[in-house]
Amino acid sequence: MSDAHGHGPAGRDAAGHGHSHAHVRASTDRRSAARSVGRLTVAFVLTVAFVVVETVTAFLAGSLALLSDAGHMLTDGAAIGLALGAIVVANRAPSDGSRTFGLFRLEILASLANALLLFAVSGYVMVEGVMRLVNGSSDVDAGAMLVVAIGGLVVNAIVWVMLRDGARRSLAVKSAALEALADTVGSVGVIVAALVVATTGWEEADAVVAIGISLWILPRAWHLAASAIRVLLQVAPVGVDLDAIRRDLGALPDVVDVHDLHVWTLTSEMDVASAHVMVSADADSHAVLDGARALLESHHIAHATIQVEPDDHEGCAELNW
Repeated sequence: MSDAHGHGPAGRDAAGHGHSHAHVRASTDRRSAARSVGRLTVAFVLTVAFVVVETVTAFLAGSLALLSDAGHMLTDGAAIGLALGAIVVANRAPSDGSRTFGLFRLEILASLANALLLFAVSGYVMVEGVMRLVNGSSDVDAGAMLVVAIGGLVVNAIVWVMLRDGARRSLAVKSAALEALADTVGSVGVIVAALVVATTGWEEADAVVAIGISLWILPRAWHLAASAIRVLLQVAPVGVDLDAIRRDLGALPDVVDVHDLHVWTLTSEMDVASAHVMVSADADSHAVLDGARALLESHHIAHATIQVEPDDHEGCAELNW
């Protein structure tokens, strides 16, 4: 039985066969999540600083919409902080000992925690908004509300622009960019509410906008939570065709059967696979390993463990769950 690790430099054994047995961990300086650390740090400082300004102004101005935006901006700061901490810890943690894959999964846990925080803040704002509509709105200072909302719009737009590139490849960065985008929309809503209050005197607009922002956030929080849970449950990645992979592995020269095939996502940018590949007794296992590695790479799976077993070996297929 042999293991093939589907990435890294190819080595040569004593018999001269070229096949890869590279270490499983991807080079940390090549991961786009790690390359986002600098931008995440700047975005975190900007966001946290403005949360303080927006929260203080929300209480002084009596604006629930501004408080809602501050709450979502706080979760934005938490998302950035969680992403930053998870990426730094995951990429610095050793993968030896009991942490054979390092701490890369922290990135996914951070995304899930962020989604739960979004649910909590949105729920609070909706309840408070309904209570204000039922009991009557308190006095709202539309001028202060407008000035701070414009500042929030600028900060959120800057943060979103800084993170949008890394969001394409990292779930943790995506969660932070998602909240920055949501906060941008929220700031626009607060600006509209402030203008309505200032021009018409209809103070209930503040609570209406606050509820609207929360309702807009909820489905996005659900999508983020679902994506993280899918990874934690080790469901096959979206777009991966297990039947096609099994069929392609089975079509390799000298392969007679494929079983115990598993494909899952370890963290952003890292899909992994394992499989038992049965070959004819006189097959060259090195060639099979090379072929399997190249095939899985064509399916965008950079790391794989392949167990090659001769067709006269018995027992492995019966170990399936």
